[in-house]
Parts: sequence; structure tokens; C-alpha cells
Amino acid sequence: MSSLNEHRAARPGRHMRGIDWLALVGCLWILSCVALAHEGHAPPAATPEPVAGSPGGTRDAQTWFTDTVLQDQNGRELRFYSDVLKDKVVMLNVIFTHCNEACPLITRKLREVREAMGPELASQVTFISISSDPGNDTPAVLKAFAEKQGVDGANWLFLTGDKASVDLVLGRLGHFLPSPEQHSTQLIAGDVPGKRWSKIRPDAPAAAIAQRMRLLTQPLADR
Repeated sequence: MSSLNEHRAARPGRHMRGIDWLALVGCLWILSCVALAHEGHAPPAATPEPVAGSPGGTRDAQTWFTDTVLQDQNGRELRFYSDVLKDKVVMLNVIFTHCNEACPLITRKLREVREAMGPELASQVTFISISSDPGNDTPAVLKAFAEKQGVDGANWLFLTGDKASVDLVLGRLGHFLPSPEQHSTQLIAGDVPGKRWSKIRPDAPAAAIAQRMRLLTQPLADR
């Protein structure tokens, strides 16, 4: 079993209206087709690369990502775009709690990333782990997993819900899953208001991923 996938940069379009979100959708669809799952073979390690952004409103983002209601590890009901993504810099990944290899390892890697950021930067980034096995991963189960990994906190959401809702959200992120085990281990980093996105392999050094997140917290003009 390999927990590591190749990293590619998503490329939003130039005007970020309808065509821009189509470009992002296309990149996410390609990710779903080529990203290696738990049983794949990982290519050589890579570090994250920057992705250019573009201006525009949020209506297209809300339409694409949807306000599908999910639950976090504390049982709170959250709308995926309006409550989870909107106006945030985010780091997303997919897990399931009875995974004994890739998921705990990647969660620990993301904990290292958060530690490498330092408290000030970490407070500006929301980590989002979505379960690919919502039938088993209830809020209470996710809470126990988060506590075991030492990552249960305000800026780290573990999300679940009914299967149809989770499948819809994962599909919008480029994950179309025949089974929980077949999810991609690739990370998705995003500056939601700035429409800048990166796809990052989890074997990239924690310091390099932290630096990528630092860049995403900065306005384009300051980069």
C-alpha cells in the first residue's frame, strides 16, 4: 500500500467567471482519474508549486461547491461552502477512520505542517478532513480519531454526513469513489476568496507545505 500520490497544480482560468470554474472542475476531474489511491504506486517525491489566481465574485464558487449540509466532529451542521470554505484559506484531504496506514500518516503529516506554520499562520488556515466512509464515520467516531491524532481543535474540521451528501461534496472536489479505500491521498490547498488552488503530495516536506500555505494567506500583490 502506498500513501503517496503525485502532485499537480490546479489552474484556474483567467477571468474566473463561468469559464474559470469550468477550468477548476476540469482539473479536479483529471485528479479523480489519475490520482493514485491507497493501493497505487507513488511517483518520486515532489514539493508544492504555486498556482496563479484571478479576481471575481463568489457566486460561481458557491454554485459549484454547494451548500450541502455536513456534520463536523462535534455534531454541528455546517453548509459546505458558506460555513466551511467561504473567505478561508483551506487545506483539504480525505480520510476514513478504520484506515490503518495512509490516513493516520497523512493526518500526522498535516499536524507537522500546522506546527511548522507557527501559531499565527496556523490560525489563518482551516484544515478540513472529509470522511470517505460516512456510514461508519459518525461525528463521535471522527471526534475520537481527531483526539487520538492530537488534532481536535477549532481550526480542524472532520466532516461526515449522509452518504449522498458526502458523495456530492467529494465529487465536487474530484473524488468519485467506488469504495472508501479508493480515495486519493493528494492534498488540496486553496485560497477560496482569491481562487488560488494547489494539489500537493503528502510526502512533500512539512516545511514546504507550510510555506505554500503562507503564500496562500498573502494577497496576490504581496507575493
